[in-house]
Amino acid sequence: MSLPRSTSQTDAYALILEAIDVGVYRPGDRLVESDLAERFGVSRTPIREALQRLETQSLLERDGRSLIVASLDHNQMAELYVVRRELEGLAASLAARHATEEEIRVLQEMVASDDAFVDNPTELAKANRRFHEQIHLASHNRYLVQQLNLVHRTMALMATTSLAAEGRGRIAQAEHKSIVSAIERRDEEAAGRALKDHISVAFMTRLKQDAGDRSKG
Repeated sequence: MSLPRSTSQTDAYALILEAIDVGVYRPGDRLVESDLAERFGVSRTPIREALQRLETQSLLERDGRSLIVASLDHNQMAELYVVRRELEGLAASLAARHATEEEIRVLQEMVASDDAFVDNPTELAKANRRFHEQIHLASHNRYLVQQLNLVHRTMALMATTSLAAEGRGRIAQAEHKSIVSAIERRDEEAAGRALKDHISVAFMTRLKQDAGDRSKG
């Protein structure tokens, strides 16, 4: 039995978005309705509607008559990190105020278990997303969570992760522990500052990566 159209559309959108997020489709890759429908086992109508939605969100862009995964130029990346820094800092501050004891324990367990991935950038990047999403939820502010979801979807348009830089994994883990410690102490100012600093370091790391890539080119 076929799924209702609205459910199929939601599924198609989520499937394509996840494929972009995990790097199956990278910036510049062309997305074809028929290929996507076959890959995900969804009819072409919800695929078409999902592609239109992704284009509206600027995650896809036109290349002639084709849709391709969008890419971010230097200015767009800088603008994104400015917004992310402020929103993430606010989320950490609110988490220090509103997080339940159970949510704090989950954050502590996440940080402890993620140490296993410090030398595996791909897995650490996935764990990093889960960690940040948990802080967003712990803020207990639905509107902030919505905005951060959009920011993190756009982050998927970056071809590489800053966690791939040498030594960045261990440093990021230490920063995560400082953030959680501040949240546990209910220190709103320290939690916000720690997460803002964490995003700033990630941005500087990415700028250095891009500079290195340009010099190789």
